[in-house]
Amino acid sequence: MEELLSRIGQLFIIGYPSEEPPERFKQFVANKQIGGFILFGDNCTSGAVVRRAVESLKSCCRTALPFVSIDQEGGRTSRLTKEPAQYGAASAYAETNNIGQFTKDYTSTAAYMKSLGINYNLAPVADIFLEEQNTCMDGRCYGRTAEQVASFVQAAVTVNKQHGLFSCLKHFPGLGAAAIDPHKATAIADYDHSTWAHRERIPFVAGIDVGAETVMTTHMQLPSVDHEIVTGSRTIVSRWLRDDLGFDGLVITDELCMLGAEALGSVGERAVAAFCAGHDLLLFGQDYDVAMEAYEYFAGSVQDGRVSAESIRTSLDRIAAVKLKLGNTVVS
Repeated sequence: MEELLSRIGQLFIIGYPSEEPPERFKQFVANKQIGGFILFGDNCTSGAVVRRAVESLKSCCRTALPFVSIDQEGGRTSRLTKEPAQYGAASAYAETNNIGQFTKDYTSTAAYMKSLGINYNLAPVADIFLEEQNTCMDGRCYGRTAEQVASFVQAAVTVNKQHGLFSCLKHFPGLGAAAIDPHKATAIADYDHSTWAHRERIPFVAGIDVGAETVMTTHMQLPSVDHEIVTGSRTIVSRWLRDDLGFDGLVITDELCMLGAEALGSVGERAVAAFCAGHDLLLFGQDYDVAMEAYEYFAGSVQDGRVSAESIRTSLDRIAAVKLKLGNTVVS
């Protein structure tokens, strides 16, 4: 049990709210061997700041290189806001359906991210823009049809692979039909499995087919499918994603401090529920005190058997397999 507890930090991706990683943050990372980091705008005031931070954080990780992740979708959802990192919003490329221009623009961005030490872009968005009131997804979708979105998703994943970046298809099973922003409350959509199979499913399959390593879920409820929100739904995470799509990569939560995840309880309870539903990676934002609280609760749940050791080993093996692509040695 002690050996297993020493490795559960690999399940966590966390952030911090400053240019430089605080010492207390780095101590937590080193003590718990946290699996990865997420960068936000105030962590990315310049390329030099990002490079220093990445090197500092990597030095804390003894057993495996960390995931260094970022939301660089283009347009308004960009943490790196200056050239050559910035590129257009998804909706702008969708208007002209110009995949060639998108590929050219995103290639410059991907190369720059890689040069900074970033290895994991939390993109592309695989949602279809179906609901005009969906302010959360406004501008972030590559079209209003499954087929158009699928084409851009494949192009983005291909560019990522060419530049040694991991991809993240989001927001599973598809947030485009919801009107509520999961940052503010649990999103709700009325589609069932049959509708999903002929619509939302298509862009995710397209990304998986060209090798996307990870898929991110969303804090949304599908009342006709499950009373649980997606983040805690074994039906959607384990059956739809793992079984229906045959996805054997990493499943990551959306940020677990969002108000849309409140239905699952405290931050620690959210982490446990998400993991038990089938997620491998548990994402937290810049409040690392909250991440620490969730880690301790999760560790206690492992000790008392609420989280199965077998499930943890399975997720750790998946994480190790992906991280081997970084060219590092992973303890497994």
